[in-house]
Amino acid sequence: MTEADLLQLLARGEDSRQQFKSDFTNADGLAAELVAFANSGGGRLFIGVHDNGTIAGLNATDVQRINQLLGNASSQHVRPAVHPTTQNVATSLGLVIVVTVPDGHAKPYQDNSGRFWVKQGADKRQVTAREELQRLFQRAGLLFADVVPVAGSSSADIDSKSFTAYFEKRYGRRADADGQSLDQVLQNIGLGDGAELNLAGVMLFAERPQRFRPAFMIKAVAFPGTVLHDMRYLDGEDIDGTLPEQFTRAFAFIKRNLRHVQGDQGFNSLGQLEIPEAALEELLVNALIHRDYFTSASIRVLVFADRVEIISPGHLPDSLNIEAIRRGVTNRRNPTLTDHAVQLLPYRGLGSGIRRAVGAWPQVEFDEDVRGNQFRVVVVRPPMPEIKGTSEVALQMTGGATGKVTPQVTPQVAPQVTPQVAALLVALDVDLSRSELMNRLALRDRWNFADAYLKPALADQLIEMTIPDKPNSRLQRYRLTAKGDALRAAQAGGTEREP
Repeated sequence: MTEADLLQLLARGEDSRQQFKSDFTNADGLAAELVAFANSGGGRLFIGVHDNGTIAGLNATDVQRINQLLGNASSQHVRPAVHPTTQNVATSLGLVIVVTVPDGHAKPYQDNSGRFWVKQGADKRQVTAREELQRLFQRAGLLFADVVPVAGSSSADIDSKSFTAYFEKRYGRRADADGQSLDQVLQNIGLGDGAELNLAGVMLFAERPQRFRPAFMIKAVAFPGTVLHDMRYLDGEDIDGTLPEQFTRAFAFIKRNLRHVQGDQGFNSLGQLEIPEAALEELLVNALIHRDYFTSASIRVLVFADRVEIISPGHLPDSLNIEAIRRGVTNRRNPTLTDHAVQLLPYRGLGSGIRRAVGAWPQVEFDEDVRGNQFRVVVVRPPMPEIKGTSEVALQMTGGATGKVTPQVTPQVAPQVTPQVAALLVALDVDLSRSELMNRLALRDRWNFADAYLKPALADQLIEMTIPDKPNSRLQRYRLTAKGDALRAAQAGGTEREP
């Protein structure tokens, strides 16, 4: 490296890959810098340079002293030892030692006092939070969140029906065929330790997983606009249960809050989802399987007017970046969970999910937020087609085939109909109770169903009660009015229901 090369590097300033120090006088301070680089992808330490990037310069005696200090620090004050390389660069103001610290292969590293350091921007910081320490060990392959025992859990918490069906399908025999206890069976297949379930066992087969891990769920919200801080929302649901249950309900939530378009389909068809289901399926499954389960936070599914966002706790592991995952490179952050989820979710586990999603719908963007410790997938929605004399909601109702909406219905009804009410009208092909309607719409939140679906439809006189004088009757059913039937008929191609 020449002086000109050095000056070019110094002109960039300090960042997470290069640090300036005018001098070092003790091994502990130098060891902390080495640990931070080794834990954070490696970097260069320039000794003999002021913080502002100007050269302070070292003499031959300084270089000898610092090299001896560096050898001592890297072997005796860092655990496990690191192996930096050095280069002395001569400048007009004196020597500069360039210390190159490689990305560590034996993470996590710690100093002689047992402290773990990582880079944060141009500075270093000590890691003290338990969850972050766990992630350090996870990235090193020394600890996996999915096999950590869940305190207070036991085989009694297993949903025996779903576990039995899974076991017989995967292994071709009953779980008790060999006379082993359920605890032993769960331990044999990596879902427990013989006494407690691990996280994979809880999230895949427990009857109530959120009893043990309340945050491990999906929070889904649909907004009418394009900003997160909008005070209004069209739909919202806290989606709990096992991972297969969360996938089913979250997928249903996304689908009911997107438009259907006719495309090349026949006029009487319901149309295709505006974003291919295959793309949404792959992205949602990846979020559930590859999220960071050391981070106590929920997955968020946000549907906006112009996009769908799936936000997972935890940024990409050290060995991955966005370009790599687009190429199909994978890192099994939760290997035990992945092994079993392959049988329960539409997941192939070959690193091809992202490639299939992007192949099905190229308008997918990825955003790794390292500081916020989250990974965001943005699926761009296609723009709403404009058809003269047709409101946006009417177009949603008909999937583009709005020519069948009668002039008497469209102006008075369509502008007030939300996607939730539209979905309700589609589901109400016969007289149904509240619970039957909720089941058809894959909803579990009674309050959200009442506020976003039932009450608006009743207020607009699109549906009516079969027993209007007894609204709280256990025999109460709901049916379409003539007004609602006409609007529903538009989506079905202009043919109203038979009376």
